[in-house]
Amino acid sequence: MRAGHCAPGWNVTSMKDIEHPIPVRIAYVGGGSLNWAPTLMADLAHDTRLDAEVRLYDLDPAAAERNARMGGRYAEVSNGTPARYRAVPSPREALEGADVVVVSILPGRFDDMAQDIGIPARYGIPQAVGDTVGPGGFVRAMRAIPMLAEIARAIGEHAPNAWVCNLTNPMSVLTGALHAAFPGIRAWGECHEVTKIRRQVAGIANADAGSDRWSFRDVEVNVLGINHFTFVDAISLGGRDMLPAYRAFAAANASGVNETVPGEDAEHDRYFGSKCLVKFDLYDRFGIPGAAGDRHLAEFLPVGDYLADPGRWGFGLTPVEYRTRDQARRRARAEALAAGEIAPVAKRSDEALIDQIVALAGGGTFVSNVNLPNRGQLAGIPEGAIVETNALFSGLGITPLVAGHLPEGLHDIIADHAARQSALLQAVMAGEGGALFPLFHEDPLVRHMPETEARRMFGEMIAATSAWLPENLKGAA
Repeated sequence: MRAGHCAPGWNVTSMKDIEHPIPVRIAYVGGGSLNWAPTLMADLAHDTRLDAEVRLYDLDPAAAERNARMGGRYAEVSNGTPARYRAVPSPREALEGADVVVVSILPGRFDDMAQDIGIPARYGIPQAVGDTVGPGGFVRAMRAIPMLAEIARAIGEHAPNAWVCNLTNPMSVLTGALHAAFPGIRAWGECHEVTKIRRQVAGIANADAGSDRWSFRDVEVNVLGINHFTFVDAISLGGRDMLPAYRAFAAANASGVNETVPGEDAEHDRYFGSKCLVKFDLYDRFGIPGAAGDRHLAEFLPVGDYLADPGRWGFGLTPVEYRTRDQARRRARAEALAAGEIAPVAKRSDEALIDQIVALAGGGTFVSNVNLPNRGQLAGIPEGAIVETNALFSGLGITPLVAGHLPEGLHDIIADHAARQSALLQAVMAGEGGALFPLFHEDPLVRHMPETEARRMFGEMIAATSAWLPENLKGAA
């Protein structure tokens, strides 16, 4: 049964009237986060259904302490029961008794990400993001898999029955690492990229209606793919099949349409926005609309398809230098919030995590796209590979919904990536460094390179990030 037919509404619905707030204990691993943690705090302040205790653990204790103070400020403006925030010094103290675990870490430093992008660029491989696939995503995964495996084992020891939400990229590989290190884990990967196409569809419907009647939360889509390379083959809004309208929208905007992040400044939009030309071109090529943003979609295909000329395709390459400046800005804002110098705002974000938690706690049902091991929800992809489709959240748990089959051609591309991601995870978990370079060389962004040149690039990238690698992977090149 398709996701759009499983609940009264995709991403909003069937939430019960809750007389008393639901108590929930949240362990936040990476609790010094400057992006996802403040977003969660604003969402909890806006929400009226949960009575949350949040324990923040971070390798940087000062960052966790700052965020605990910041969380206290958000609690002051709460619409419901104020959440309580506490920084804790160890994973055990964060995890014991937790109902929900949120994993949001930076695998390495921005300096490492700069090498992930800069070294391939010198070899003629531009990357728009560099955190999911391609050479940058591959080496980032090598750093991060052991970290996520360690977190999963700690969850198995201290919170084996907790629900676990992974927010860390590369999403597919790292969600797989949680399941591989602790097979009993109840974990899913959460990503907001599909929001982009849902926002477009709501805009189309509002233009037709002549008023702002619909939001992206009203749009139902059937999601198929792997993280950051997602597609939709059914779209519904208010009972109306929106695929014909979306097809007309794409045809009418052959020169592109601006896709930006609400509330962000012009510089952010220059690096993170797009004209959706990649999305529309993939629609023409495969007969199915792309759901993720163009910057991500482009990285799953050979350099010559889109990345060789991003200007032509209307998207930018996000420089690490901008990310570093943006991180400093976020840090300054967090410190000002924690110190009471600026006022927090209880505001609902685009993220689905709060609704997912409420549903898992018995507060109703909720459908959204998530990353889970394949149990047949995506046809033709091996069982156990991490795929992104819709799932039903309820008091019974997380139930993947059958998405169907991808179009021929597109299926082959996604199956190739899914197999490589699974093999990469297996090799790193087993410490089989010798298996890594062949996988690295098979990536569509790398496979055009002569083996000697690709191996030299891989060696430079391994050397640049060796401080974060286990000993048995340092000689992988």
